[in-house]
Amino acid sequence: MGETLRLLYSVFKLRIGFAIMLCTLAGVAAAPGPGPAVWQVLVLGLAVLASSASAGAFNQYAERDLDARMQRTRKRPFVTGRFNADGYWLAGIALLLVVSVVGAAFATNAMAALYVFLGAFTYGVVYTVWLKRRTWLNIVLGGLAGSFAVLAGAAAVDPALSAVPVILAIVLFLWTPPHFWSLAFAFREDYAAAGVPMLPVVMRAQGAAYVILAHTFALVALSLVPFWFGMGWVYGVGALAGGGYFLHASIRLARRPSVRNAMKNFHASLLQLTLLLTVTMLDAWLIG
Repeated sequence: MGETLRLLYSVFKLRIGFAIMLCTLAGVAAAPGPGPAVWQVLVLGLAVLASSASAGAFNQYAERDLDARMQRTRKRPFVTGRFNADGYWLAGIALLLVVSVVGAAFATNAMAALYVFLGAFTYGVVYTVWLKRRTWLNIVLGGLAGSFAVLAGAAAVDPALSAVPVILAIVLFLWTPPHFWSLAFAFREDYAAAGVPMLPVVMRAQGAAYVILAHTFALVALSLVPFWFGMGWVYGVGALAGGGYFLHASIRLARRPSVRNAMKNFHASLLQLTLLLTVTMLDAWLIG
């Protein structure tokens, strides 16, 4: 039983799902005006978690042939046969997505539900099916999945989106490529063996590191802009601290491209995003 739960946690990519849910809560916090009731926020958060889980499971279902060729993923349940990649799984994944979208619409409104759907569709179909095997731009456009989570939270407050949530959504869009490219840099031999054209596979290491740095600089600069749109000092300090740390790690990677520095940059990106989302909520709900 314990092993099955662990495998389900892995297949549904719940670690990523909780991060996506945090993006939604930040969107709620960043939107001006009276927020929805606690139960509405709770249902919306669970809906986003469920939609993310459906997209994550579909990703592993659809990529089991790629996963089998990669050292990092060859032990995933659909590869080993621990879970059978059959129609029952597809039906369950689809049902989970439908329930999440309907739940979001019931608890909030149609626009928030639409963003919940678009987030899962972007990751599950646009990224996984259409782009991942074809172009290094795969994760650039796939990064919209996190952006839609922020917009879903903001739309729950007001479907007519305001400046700060939109800026945060763009920050998420810019954040995803350097985050994932750093991981792909460290495992570029895996991606090359699987025939996946991630940026560090199709570009020389130094060039890829400079592209990562450029994205990091852009997202850190943009993450400071909400301070001039009314976010308070808690947000400003947190965005500056987390952004500075991520930028420092990206500069180090650009100066010395290596697997070790790529993984340090990957972890710095996680810290920066977690801090940014946390201070967004603290600033709005505790300070504001």
